[in-house]
Amino acid sequence: MSIWKLARLKFGRTLAHFGELGIGLENTAERVPSDTLFSAWISAYAKLFGGDAATNLLEQFNTESEAPFRLSSTFIYQQIEEKLIYYLPRPLNFPPNYPVGDDLDFTKAYKGLKYLPLEIWQRWYQGEGFTDSEELKAKIKGETDGDLAKAGTFDYSKAFEFTKVPKIAVDRVTRATNIYNTGFVQYTWKQKDKQPEDEDVESLSGLYFLINFSDPDLENTFFAVLDFLGGEGIGGERSSGAGQFKVERDKLAPLWQQIIDFNDGNCHSLISLFWQHPLPNELLKNASYELQQRGGWLASSSSSGRQLRRKSVQMFTEGSVFSVMPQGQLADVTPGKCTDQLDKVIGHRVYRSGICLSLPIKIQGNNNGCI
Repeated sequence: MSIWKLARLKFGRTLAHFGELGIGLENTAERVPSDTLFSAWISAYAKLFGGDAATNLLEQFNTESEAPFRLSSTFIYQQIEEKLIYYLPRPLNFPPNYPVGDDLDFTKAYKGLKYLPLEIWQRWYQGEGFTDSEELKAKIKGETDGDLAKAGTFDYSKAFEFTKVPKIAVDRVTRATNIYNTGFVQYTWKQKDKQPEDEDVESLSGLYFLINFSDPDLENTFFAVLDFLGGEGIGGERSSGAGQFKVERDKLAPLWQQIIDFNDGNCHSLISLFWQHPLPNELLKNASYELQQRGGWLASSSSSGRQLRRKSVQMFTEGSVFSVMPQGQLADVTPGKCTDQLDKVIGHRVYRSGICLSLPIKIQGNNNGCI
């Protein structure tokens, strides 16, 4: 029997840098995809329990019929007054009752809502469907005080801000200097009155993700490793103290449980990245999806300090919709040129997680639907 848990990552004052393939140091994303989160967690696990233990755990993902656990990508949460809002990626298909037409401004406004508050996501894709046409039209005109606004639908970007920090690179040969900027994301926080043994900062926004354990005995170990990862930091620029967080393990609220247990859906929407090879023939039938190239550099743990580029793979992104529940696999992205000298260079195979997590939804029935 599987169990679901939710983890919130509270960054407080700490800046974070989440780079993507093709994005330079000057830019950063506001959240961490599931494959990056999985890799960071496995690296922390190896530091705590050793490389052999990490290899054995990865073998379970490769060989067992059901993965020991599945991770969603991280998404934004924020607290507005007394309300805690979780955002989910909007599925790529229209919800039931969506007024398909030729109103370009309306379609742009709808598609601009890439992330939806949990209660709106549930109402559109598991409940009564799209009932907010008039309010969305009012939003286009700058007038909005309805259910969408009260739920925080238009407040996603208020949870964080991007900033750039100037840095200096020094040429090792000529000692010439060069100034460059590194992008960071800062989540909302506020100062609070100091109390004995209490922190002086309250995180008003940050990241959260879902975990589905097929092996409930792994839960305590998982969160212990996650706590350790919080001290190490996640993302780039960790040597500067970026990416450190504190973990808050939340019980699933009734609305979350209702969403997970929903059994009247006709499709599944990804809340993580997804990769599988070969793909089942039925998976892409009537599917709606986007692909993202995933790659990057691998830092060697050997004394040589040699860096190698991992093989890149294309993955289905969050919000992609399939008519059958996708499962996913680990993708072997070990650099091909170092295979013969693997032990000398990195000492192990390198994987990127395409093991996915999805939620059941209902979509509008049309030629592009999943029914």
